[in-house]
Amino acid sequence: MKWVEPIGCQVDLQQGLMHNATGHYQKRLSDLDGLYADEEAYKALLDRIGDAVVYEVTEWRPQVRNGDMIFGLTRMSPGQVGNEFFLTRGHIHAVADRPEIYFGQRGEGLMLMESPDGETRTVEIKPQTVCYVPPYWIHRSVNTGNSDFVMLFAYPADAGQDYDIIARSGGMQKRVIASDHKGWTLVDNPAWQARTTEEVNRLFSATDTEVV
Repeated sequence: MKWVEPIGCQVDLQQGLMHNATGHYQKRLSDLDGLYADEEAYKALLDRIGDAVVYEVTEWRPQVRNGDMIFGLTRMSPGQVGNEFFLTRGHIHAVADRPEIYFGQRGEGLMLMESPDGETRTVEIKPQTVCYVPPYWIHRSVNTGNSDFVMLFAYPADAGQDYDIIARSGGMQKRVIASDHKGWTLVDNPAWQARTTEEVNRLFSATDTEVV
């Protein structure tokens, strides 16, 4: 039998990159078109700073199969579109009962989470904060600070990602905007549409669990 080889990957916190990774991708401002509430502010920012990198990921993918793990590093740039902080596209796992762990390394931000039936939770993440995203939760990272926000992450290798679940509902139910009180606050997203019971139950089909 050929065993999967152990590996060590060096993290560079200043650059926000993980060396010896098997994959590296970037998401630029143009890739996030349609995610922000203030479309005019988005276009103005794109004109002003150009197609800047909003976040990037370096990751190690040993193989995509049950029983293995994908891990990596996310670096998010600081910034706002209008009063809304820079964010990631967000996703639920394609195999929805797979969890994920995030470990704050640098900067500060939060994990915005939404249950399939529309409940919202947030976990503030600073250096040395471990954030657990349970199975079935949609999640999105938000940089609420004024410097790079860097996190380690790990999740089951067969989890996959479904990014469209957010778009199909008109975005997440809450948006994260700047606030004088504690730096950020949640506001309602008027474009959000609740998922039907049938849509929610489809997410549970892999484990034969139903929401009634």
